[in-house]
Amino acid sequence: MAKQLLGKEVNAQLNEQIKAETAALRERGITPTLGIVRVGEREDDLSYERGAVKRCETLGIAYKKYVLPADAAQEDVLAVIGEVNTDAQVHGVLLFRPLPKHLDEEEIIHALSPQKDVDGITDGSLAGVFAGKALGYAPCTPSACMEILKHYGIDPAGKKCVVVGRSLVVGKPAAMMLLQKNGTVTICHTGTKDMPSVVREADIVIVAAGRAGVVDGSFLRAGQVVIDVGINVGADGKLCGDVKYDEAEPLVEAITPVPGGVGSVTTSVLLSHVVQAAKAQNAEMLDTFMAK
Repeated sequence: MAKQLLGKEVNAQLNEQIKAETAALRERGITPTLGIVRVGEREDDLSYERGAVKRCETLGIAYKKYVLPADAAQEDVLAVIGEVNTDAQVHGVLLFRPLPKHLDEEEIIHALSPQKDVDGITDGSLAGVFAGKALGYAPCTPSACMEILKHYGIDPAGKKCVVVGRSLVVGKPAAMMLLQKNGTVTICHTGTKDMPSVVREADIVIVAAGRAGVVDGSFLRAGQVVIDVGINVGADGKLCGDVKYDEAEPLVEAITPVPGGVGSVTTSVLLSHVVQAAKAQNAEMLDTFMAK
């Protein structure tokens, strides 16, 4: 029976740290604030927004909502991005994607200030991940994967690591983060030949393929750690991951459940980035305060 890598345990530790840092900032007159930019009323966006708002309220982080109709014009969305960029009271921005198809999503993302891009979607943030430099903020989902590994004492150094999926949202940045921790990394994708044999060689597997049950028991072996990023709706109407949990759990050493794994940590990572952004944007004032 595999050890469950539960998100709630990671969240508990992260949230205590966020609370303490937020309280310290508030004592200095700084309230970390998240700007939530949403176009339309997609149910998955609304669900994530509710969770983020609830977590903000729990941790003492403020938020501002910028909601536009689904048929909003490009210039209207860009105007909102310009507003949050220049608002000194908004430290981080969550822009829900995908945007409606009539909008130029790339132009809108490029308009967002990397200093406020706490979800790691701008070129500046991604450049920081790939260059190993502190530029912007890393994407929240692969960061959540790394937080889970860190919390449970799973060190990628010297281990064979396989990432299934090559998106800029999860796969590629996750590979870079593992590489920065001295893991030996392979990325699998739709062009990979004999993918099961490649995945079986890994000590750590991060699966972010975006397809329910794409990794089954034939991909896995004893001793592996499996991080399942996928969130899908199965044929039975229940949430499931990209890994067939019932086949994986008896085989591997440790695995994240879906739900209750990576997804639950992602929001905490987002809000920790908001706190970091509030510190960075008020560094001069904080330095002056500390010098007194």
